Amino acid sequence: MFVTPAFAQTAGAAGAGSAFASFLPLVLIFAIMYFLLIRPQQKKMKDLKAMVDGLRRGDQVLTQGGIIGKVTKVGDDGVLEVEIAEGVKVKMPRHTISQVMNKTEPAKAV
Repeated sequence: MFVTPAFAQTAGAAGAGSAFASFLPLVLIFAIMYFLLIRPQQKKMKDLKAMVDGLRRGDQVLTQGGIIGKVTKVGDDGVLEVEIAEGVKVKMPRHTISQVMNKTEPAKAV
């Protein structure tokens, strides 16, 4: 009817091992989620920020609204002036640019 001390020690040692074994799948799931979802998204956002920060006059851009235009003026305050048709210029924030279609070449030093 009473449990001997030998059985009690064995059960305690097995419980510690099984607690670690049950925690291991959670760690593996988090690692997989990080490498498949979080890390690529962070890389994509970093590349988009670098692309938007590198905009200059003459670049052809696509906005998040689907408008394709040519950058005519880059302001320091985060505002771009984009020509969407001949003689039609609109001002828009930098963060609304989703893609650079054609990049202009920088001027060559002579």
